[in-house]
Amino acid sequence: MDTEGTHDAPHTASPSPHGAHRAEPTVPRPAAPAAPPTIPPPPTAPPAAGPVAGRHESAEPPVLRWLRTPRPAAAPGIWTYGHRPKAAVDPERAPLRQLISGAVISFLCGWLLWSLLWNNYLGSYWLWPLLLFTPDSWRTAGGNTVAFAWATYLYYGLFAALMVFVFGRLGRWRELARRLGGPLVARLRERVPATVPEPAADRAQWPELRAAGAPDAADKLAAEARAGRMNDVDVARIERAWLSVRSGTHSLASFTDTVLRHGAAACAHPSGRRDLPGRTAHHDLIAHQVRIGVAPDHPRNPPQHRGAGLALEPRLLGTSLLAVGPSGSGKTSRVLKPVVESMCLQALAGQCAVVAVGPAGADLGPDDAFDVVVRIGRTGQDSDLDLYGGTTDPDEAAGILAEALVGDLPDHQRRGATALGQLLGPFRAAHDRFPSVPELRELLDGAPEPTAALRAALERAGAASLLRELDARTRQSERAGDVGMLLADRIALLDRPAFAGFFDPTGRTRQVSLRAVDHPLRVRIELPERGHAEASGILARLILAQFTECAVARTDRSLFACLVLDEAAPALTTEALRGLQRLRSANAGVVLTLRALDDVPEGLRSALLGAVGCRMAFAGVTTWDGARFAEVWGKEWVETRDVTDRQIIADSAAGKAFHMFRQLVTGKAATAKAITVRTVERERWSASDLANAVPPGHAVLSVTSVRGEHAPPVLVDLRD
Repeated sequence: MDTEGTHDAPHTASPSPHGAHRAEPTVPRPAAPAAPPTIPPPPTAPPAAGPVAGRHESAEPPVLRWLRTPRPAAAPGIWTYGHRPKAAVDPERAPLRQLISGAVISFLCGWLLWSLLWNNYLGSYWLWPLLLFTPDSWRTAGGNTVAFAWATYLYYGLFAALMVFVFGRLGRWRELARRLGGPLVARLRERVPATVPEPAADRAQWPELRAAGAPDAADKLAAEARAGRMNDVDVARIERAWLSVRSGTHSLASFTDTVLRHGAAACAHPSGRRDLPGRTAHHDLIAHQVRIGVAPDHPRNPPQHRGAGLALEPRLLGTSLLAVGPSGSGKTSRVLKPVVESMCLQALAGQCAVVAVGPAGADLGPDDAFDVVVRIGRTGQDSDLDLYGGTTDPDEAAGILAEALVGDLPDHQRRGATALGQLLGPFRAAHDRFPSVPELRELLDGAPEPTAALRAALERAGAASLLRELDARTRQSERAGDVGMLLADRIALLDRPAFAGFFDPTGRTRQVSLRAVDHPLRVRIELPERGHAEASGILARLILAQFTECAVARTDRSLFACLVLDEAAPALTTEALRGLQRLRSANAGVVLTLRALDDVPEGLRSALLGAVGCRMAFAGVTTWDGARFAEVWGKEWVETRDVTDRQIIADSAAGKAFHMFRQLVTGKAATAKAITVRTVERERWSASDLANAVPPGHAVLSVTSVRGEHAPPVLVDLRD
């Protein structure tokens, strides 16, 4: 903000009075106006909340200040904690420098006119109203000089006020005072110690519990917060438990008893954890947000976003997020890791279930931040991945497994699901479980001994219908081009010595099933990318297929289910994109990252951008990828100005001579500028801008909520 001040020259007044009669009394001159104070620049960031009145700042626990900080309503994607909405910008608003210069010029003109009148350089006509409305006896010797002195003072004041009004309107002093004084008043208000809110409006006093008839529990929790024994996870977790009481799932008596016995530790997560071992991002568990950056003051950014923090939350991630950028652009460290951390915190609060999947070495958080860590392909692991997603339905298991094995070949997926169903159903009926990877490979290869043993088991069980399924599979395996050979080749990628101890359905290992996303579970899965790239792609498709199927099939959708998939190119298939679109109504979402859209098949690129509601393009994307984003973000109406120079042709001889002399001196012909103002459609972010104008450490983000609210693409500084 411009902070230029004005310095007034000292006012010099004549020592002798002036008037129409020589017997006028000497009248004191009005004092010169004092110079206006210099306005300090406004702060670049909102200061921390002040201390509560009557209490030392260090004595107030941070959780109380966090609870009492306002969170005004804002556009989707704006960090609402302590957010100050900006006033609507008037397109006809004059620049601040123009206001200051106009105010200074009008002040100097008014001062000059007052000085000329005061020193009688312009005559005494401006005193005629005073002489007209006052008796002549007041101005004669021995008259009422005191009354005339008071009348003169009053007249000077009214005349000065009239001049201030006229020149103030000309110089727009009122608007300048509002523009400069508004930030100053806001800063002064921030320095005033905040008062403690009324109990009915103070979140730290738990007014909802008091209104519902649980004052004892509210007093207990308020005392825990004042004593510093409560954190933000405790607040969010207890509020989640209170919602279950309001919905009728749990009774008020049991909730009150639990709070009175355990205090801030009531309704704890099954792991017993009340916080993560460390945080790397800013979180607000009341608004369910995680801050990922700041929108800079850029011409392409909407005015209400400039200078505001940007955040992600479940109501945005419920439409799924796609982040595209080259290696080193910050996709994992500045987006995925904060999102995973936020989901883990919300899982500790009983609000979310998160599954984070990435290649070995991806920094998605420490092991202590998760309940289960599955490292596929590493020896000595006590956790395993359920190959069939925890289902007992052979057809469902066959569909999920076919998506994993041949989902990248759409022409073979349907036949692959049929072939797998012809084997999984009979095997489960015979052994009360699904086959392991080596057993499934042998059956798909058509080995005679495993097939004969399965047929004998079915004959003993009297499963005639399943025998027909097995016989059909046997006949089809003898045909040329049978899909069973392709399935056997793909499943062989998982039948390697590195995976010998994994995918065991016999119950000897602790298997992780994505059916558990209806519980506040925190899971991290590391894929064996190095040396097993094809197997890693199969597992990525398997996890994504299991997640979409299990999230949609949940009966209790009160928990937000989130899958974070780093380097998701192998997992994206036609069926996977259909599953992404079904997640919006299931209170679930997926966060995907890609190095480039070229990693996805050509036919899926536009469908992928259309299937997700939140899109993020990082610095360094190619113009080909930028063209896809520019197309999906569309265009906007903008006002453009075209300036053209038109040569002036003189008609008279004198004009021609003047133009010739001007051209001789300046070397340029006499021209006149013509300005054309038009309203045209322009791409919000063009492919060239995305490829060349996004600075390092920045990204362009557009978000859409599950209710259809959306925000235009915004440039985000991820380093702040």
